[in-house]
Amino acid sequence: MVNLDAADPLSAQLREAVGTELTRFLDARGRALAELGPETADLVDLAVAFTAGGKRLRPAFCCWGYLAAAGGSEVPDPVLRAAASLDLLHVSALVHDDVMDSSATRRGLPSAHVQLAARHAAAGRRGDPAEFGRAGAILLGDLLLMWSVELFNSCGVSAQALAAAQPLMSAVRAEVTGGQYLDITAQTCEPLDARRDAASVLARVRRVVEYKTARYTVVRPLQVGAALGGASAGLLATLARYGSPLGRAFQYRDDVLGVFGDAELTGKPAGDDLREGKLTVLVANAMAAASEASAERLDQLLGRTLDAAEVAEARAIITNSGALTATERDIEASAAEALSALDGVAEPARTGLAALVAVATRRDA
Repeated sequence: MVNLDAADPLSAQLREAVGTELTRFLDARGRALAELGPETADLVDLAVAFTAGGKRLRPAFCCWGYLAAAGGSEVPDPVLRAAASLDLLHVSALVHDDVMDSSATRRGLPSAHVQLAARHAAAGRRGDPAEFGRAGAILLGDLLLMWSVELFNSCGVSAQALAAAQPLMSAVRAEVTGGQYLDITAQTCEPLDARRDAASVLARVRRVVEYKTARYTVVRPLQVGAALGGASAGLLATLARYGSPLGRAFQYRDDVLGVFGDAELTGKPAGDDLREGKLTVLVANAMAAASEASAERLDQLLGRTLDAAEVAEARAIITNSGALTATERDIEASAAEALSALDGVAEPARTGLAALVAVATRRDA
């Protein structure tokens, strides 16, 4: 059991409690997997490494959703285990995402596919190390997804609570997968299309944000926790009205940090989203608002290996276009919309969820 503090909704105590549940579960699953052969230790090592860090936002939203329904400040161990399963789902998505984006780092460490490629090369094995790394990372992501399902289903809540929450867990798994496909499809669009039809491009990018981020990061974790606490349909709807705009704000902040963030804080190289050529709301706004020459130059810079001077040039184009200011306004407006949805939520959950708005949209994340 863990006691949540509305003044510190993402407390060290909560993060440590989630980490303890994950460690206990992964230790047991690692021992079972070891029976297949010593090679599987690579997968377990990486699972442990990548679940050891992170903000624990999704488990936190799940726990606060539970308190919004059940009241009080105590989260029982079965609910904590259910919340921890969301972090396994999250790391599964990150591992797959890094393969799709060819990202070299994650949480300040080499990405899973990079580490597996390095182990392959160091062992002098036959075949291409990079291909081995990608294949191994896909399997690691699959394994983490299956373990997430197992941890949730065995969390120990009542059969009635589990039955209430399972459809929501099924929904989040489908939505994050479908949202990721929407994302890779959106990335096939030409960024300069935003100059010709800004409304259509922005609508498409925002649809990706809703399904890949807002529902997966905020809405469904909240609703899963609330369902475990016996929530009414009305409360589930209220939490969706809070979670959807907050999820947008969270993603827009991530987009800003992906271009302007400090690598020591984000765990990814400065300007990484530029090198990956991501079509985000920030980039779409810049393409629509910049001069024709600046937009064409930004288009040339996207999706390339950029040096520090080129990253600075892209940042200047985005800033001078007004896109950074516009995105910051969108973050503020979405955060305010989320806060306005909390009027019907009982204390202490209302205060805790209000505090999580600031946590999810902070500029130094």
